[in-house]
Amino acid sequence: MGGLSKPGCDLPEALVLEILSKLPVKSLTRFRSVCKPWFSSFQTPFFITKHLHNNNHLNLLHKGFCGDTRDGVYSFSQLSTEKGRNFSVKENFHLPFSGKGWSDLVVDGPCNGILCLELGDGCDKAVLWNPSTREFKILPQPPHSTSFDFLSLGFGYDSQTDDYKVVRFVVNYFEEDSDAGSMFEHNYQVDLYSLRSDSWKEISYPGVEPYDLPPFNCYINGVYYWHATQSSAHLILSFDMVNEKFSTLPLPQSQTSEGFYSHLLDFNGLLGAIFYPVEGTEKSFDLWVMNESWTKQFSIESVPGVEMLLGFWKTGELFIESLDHQLVLFDPSTRELKNLGIHAPKWSMQITAYVESLVPINARSEHEGRIIISRPARN
Repeated sequence: MGGLSKPGCDLPEALVLEILSKLPVKSLTRFRSVCKPWFSSFQTPFFITKHLHNNNHLNLLHKGFCGDTRDGVYSFSQLSTEKGRNFSVKENFHLPFSGKGWSDLVVDGPCNGILCLELGDGCDKAVLWNPSTREFKILPQPPHSTSFDFLSLGFGYDSQTDDYKVVRFVVNYFEEDSDAGSMFEHNYQVDLYSLRSDSWKEISYPGVEPYDLPPFNCYINGVYYWHATQSSAHLILSFDMVNEKFSTLPLPQSQTSEGFYSHLLDFNGLLGAIFYPVEGTEKSFDLWVMNESWTKQFSIESVPGVEMLLGFWKTGELFIESLDHQLVLFDPSTRELKNLGIHAPKWSMQITAYVESLVPINARSEHEGRIIISRPARN
């Protein structure tokens, strides 16, 4: 770390490091050219971890879709969180991914500022992306049969080995000859990817089938949680990234998945589940929290014009997709609904809050990967 305070100041190196670790990634990227010691220090695991712990400012990413539903491209926008900006678009990103339609790509995470982008519906790709450093990595293909259906994916961090892992469920189809002739059979397969080794391995199938609903599933403190079914019963499936073990837990007893949407979420480090009805133009929300057992935390009554809940903001507001597929902010304390002026096709929108991070993913930069970044024109 010698020479950290070199550029024209007599401050102790530890203090300089502490100050720098609280700056946004964009500033640190510029400061890399100040001197070689700074450039080197910003890449050390010590500084990357310190920056992650010292940076609690949340960024907001909006995922949508540009173009028609067959030939369009996925779009990502960073929304401004500055006071008075009303979550206006700050930057646009257009990643070089395409698919058969707007429902193909979903976002898992975040985990230490990293997102996992899941391209389904025949694309069968998973992509790690750090939107702060603009790095992305298309994961290698895992081993599988020639005929398969992608089911679901989970993403998280193993703190013991400092490794990022992706869990992938597929169902394999194969032809089997019998006395009655050829028949198609199937089996389930679970693959686990390690970023550290950049490889997949097969792990045991837990006997529970997760839903392919990443916007409704979540990652919390080393554990990924899915909605799942077992013998037609609805429950929650979890995977511990450290011990690589699955387990299950029930939904709140007074709730079923029939006729209700259910979102799993991080509620102050605990597993939360929020329920609201599928039908109706006015919807009420019930939040339950798991702390040894399920406890109902609060209810929000009769919010009009709701198609789907997209997420919570840190001050308690709800991001909502309206019935006409606009992004709307609802403040439960004032009952105010504010249209944020962003539209996307039905079910294509996602809102993800993430912290800025220098965590490397051994990936291509935005220039190598041709990620296009644009800033909206100022009025």
